[in-house]
Amino acid sequence: MSMVRRGTQIPARWRLLACGLFLVASCSIAAGADEGIVDVHALPQLEGAVEDTSRPDPYRVEYRAPTPQAVTLPAVRKLLSANGWVPYVLPLEEKSTTLKFRKGRQGLSVHFTQALGRPDQSVVYYTTDRIYSNVPFPEGASDIVFDGTRPYLGCIAPDALDATSDFYTSQMDTIGWRKLTLETAARWTNAGLDETVPNGLRVFYDHPDSDVTGFYKQRPVMLTLTRRDDGRTNVDIRVAPFALPIDLKADSDAAGLPRPSFTKTSMGLGSASSNKREMTAAAMAELPAVLAFYHRELAARGWQEDGSAPLSPGDEVAIKISSPEETGLLRLGRKYDFTMISLTAQVKESTLAARAKAKKEADERFFKDAETAAKQVIAADEARRKVQAAALSDAPLNALADSKTPLPLPETAEDVEFEGDDGRLEFSSTSSVKALTAFYRAALKPAGWKEQPSVISQPNMVVMEFSKGGKSISMTVMQMGPKVNVSANGSGLIVAAAKPPQAKSVQAKSTKPLKPDPDAALPVPTLHSSTGISSTKLPGSDQPFRTELEASIPAELSDVLAFYRAELSKRGWQEKTDGALLTAERAELAFTSPEGPAVLKLGRAGTETTVNLVQRNPQAAAKADIMPKAGQARLMLGNIGPKEASLTINNQTVKIAAGAGGPQSPKGPMLDLPPGKYQYALRLPGRPARTETLTVAAGDAWGLMVGPTGDVLPLQMY
Repeated sequence: MSMVRRGTQIPARWRLLACGLFLVASCSIAAGADEGIVDVHALPQLEGAVEDTSRPDPYRVEYRAPTPQAVTLPAVRKLLSANGWVPYVLPLEEKSTTLKFRKGRQGLSVHFTQALGRPDQSVVYYTTDRIYSNVPFPEGASDIVFDGTRPYLGCIAPDALDATSDFYTSQMDTIGWRKLTLETAARWTNAGLDETVPNGLRVFYDHPDSDVTGFYKQRPVMLTLTRRDDGRTNVDIRVAPFALPIDLKADSDAAGLPRPSFTKTSMGLGSASSNKREMTAAAMAELPAVLAFYHRELAARGWQEDGSAPLSPGDEVAIKISSPEETGLLRLGRKYDFTMISLTAQVKESTLAARAKAKKEADERFFKDAETAAKQVIAADEARRKVQAAALSDAPLNALADSKTPLPLPETAEDVEFEGDDGRLEFSSTSSVKALTAFYRAALKPAGWKEQPSVISQPNMVVMEFSKGGKSISMTVMQMGPKVNVSANGSGLIVAAAKPPQAKSVQAKSTKPLKPDPDAALPVPTLHSSTGISSTKLPGSDQPFRTELEASIPAELSDVLAFYRAELSKRGWQEKTDGALLTAERAELAFTSPEGPAVLKLGRAGTETTVNLVQRNPQAAAKADIMPKAGQARLMLGNIGPKEASLTINNQTVKIAAGAGGPQSPKGPMLDLPPGKYQYALRLPGRPARTETLTVAAGDAWGLMVGPTGDVLPLQMY
């Protein structure tokens, strides 16, 4: 064995190793010094076990066994039982696969998993359990149900009543339990110590707090022993009834139904708005206290009691209840030291009919209001167009001198864009649709261009088709707010060498200050080659959840960025500096607007700057119940098709009834998903599955609507 001489410098890695060993040794010593905690590393393991030492833990050990779980579990139970560990089950957890053991003051939990990728092997975990309230088990007891936190013990002792009584008189005293007397029980209200038990006996005990024995804040217990017909003795130890709460307080509701505090388990099915709902719970209180709680709570909520109902197995109380809109049933019974609660409520048929009628009337009002709102919007738009059209000039036009385009330009042309190699021309003008149409017809006919008839010829929009010598030109003249937009394309406009000079023209034009369009809902320059705005909102509502602007601006990115910073600031938007992205070809900025968060994204496409501006309204989204949970995205499913559909996404399959998410049933199924890219599959009866992908970000709300033909329309709602 190597030695280190006194005074020798020890390498740093040796010092670290020594510190690590010291910490492990310290933990083992601490675990061993606590008599209430078993040293799990000293417990017997199955033959062939391979212990995992990668993560040392004094309170937990993990080892791999060379047998499948079904064989390993009974083998471990037999091994530990032979080592003096007594198996038991927890109240209400009789079917649990976790094994529980006790030896004196020490407790042990054992659970199992299949070894990863090895169905022929299993992994065993020993974990220490501290028993905070210890009571003795009779030697050879069977059917042991135990909880060392209250405590509770139920079992069958193998001996007769007198021998079992002598055992508890001796053993309870040994571990510090004291028989209660009238004097020592004086602090407890209604502490009746002289109760008699038919065919048995009852004794009450208390225990002082003790660091030595591990008892802390222990309430008095009641020991009940009763004779059995087979000569054995039933044992029951539980918290004394007079030490349990009498006036129970209300905990949070389950399924919209009242629930008392101090419950071991509880579960709710449905919600306060469901047609049928149910609440079950195990209350740590005596039945009279629980019954008094429900007398009080149900009356406070407008329920009345309508007499007793037939008892089911396990019931001690069954009461019919009703409210103006529902009928219900309250059942109470006893199991172990719990009062078991079952409370159900069902909406009355008359209430369902009234709700259906009210919904129908609300739907009719909704559609009527939506129709009225649509007519008002259309009328207002028509009036606005007429005012704007009146401001346009009908005066005859002359051609612009020294124009470089194949088509002549009128003298009122603005923001001209011409791409000769693509055969595209676009500009705006303050002249009317009528004046511009007359200008081009008069200019092209003498040049040999023949006009083809078109069905689109309105005061605010005209489409013209011209042809000559195998070439064609298609023109659209359309009023766009206070100006008229003219766009033309076709083989008659293709000029091979037209693009380089035009690039210079666009570059020169991009240096001009950009002016905002006064009629746009979100800021956009008047100089744009395309623009579009969309919003998602409830019909009849003026508050959209999300408004999005898409535009393409023939200007440099720096000029467009300066435009938006100035215009958004005027509207009270505040730019966030965190996470801002600024490069020569791309910009992404976050803002806080009066309505909510917003994001501006700029990019480059050829000689133009693309704009994507999204503004969200969290207040409107929350009001419409589409707001996703923090850090997640929400998916709302709808189906306006005639048949039920099913959609599978993120390993979840959701049935979407016909009409769900539509006018008659506006609230369809919803899912909350972590951010990411998902593939989803849609299935309809008689059709093969259709798969698509959807990418969602945290804070997004998307709608997936199944159409009548089985197509899925994805729409970002928020």
